[in-house]
Amino acid sequence: MDETIAPLVDFETYEENAVNIGTQQRSADMMKFIQEVRDDGLYLIDLNKTDERIRVITKFLNQYEPEQIVVTSARQYGQRPARKFAESIGAKSLVGRFIPGTFTNPKLPSFYEPRVLVVTDPAADQQAVREAVGSGVPIVAICDANNNLRNVDIALPANNKGRRSLALLYWLLSREVLKQKEKTSDDTWAEENNIDDWESTF
Repeated sequence: MDETIAPLVDFETYEENAVNIGTQQRSADMMKFIQEVRDDGLYLIDLNKTDERIRVITKFLNQYEPEQIVVTSARQYGQRPARKFAESIGAKSLVGRFIPGTFTNPKLPSFYEPRVLVVTDPAADQQAVREAVGSGVPIVAICDANNNLRNVDIALPANNKGRRSLALLYWLLSREVLKQKEKTSDDTWAEENNIDDWESTF
């Protein structure tokens, strides 16, 4: 990241929320996002790259109307923050079990045609990813050290298993999407959105 650009939140906040704590397995695809390996074998994600990608994803999402964006999370810890993200920016959330055919079968009551898909974990949300790929829908995914990037158009390298990490990531994505549209500011967002309220209570 350009050192003249301040991070979206200070790096201590990223670390306190375990955004950089990866897994003990690392895929070849994610090697470029890894900063180092801890003595206990956990791969640590480069927070500079996480911060950069949030900016990239924000610009990408703002090319679409909010209702064209769908966010999914099969992971329990991602469900509340994903819902809050969707509510904040006006997108649609499909959390919990993804019903097969949701993107491909017009006869289903749940049928929906997104223009872009945001997933909490491309492995856990693989059914949604598969249907989006088949429909030519671009995919933005939060990707941990062990994720493969096949079918992922834009990866957000970060811990996608921790409740605090997912709360902060979706809180930041929401803030940045709305800031670009001049609908909020850092101070206003922080006043109106306590990050603790974004954390899963499961």
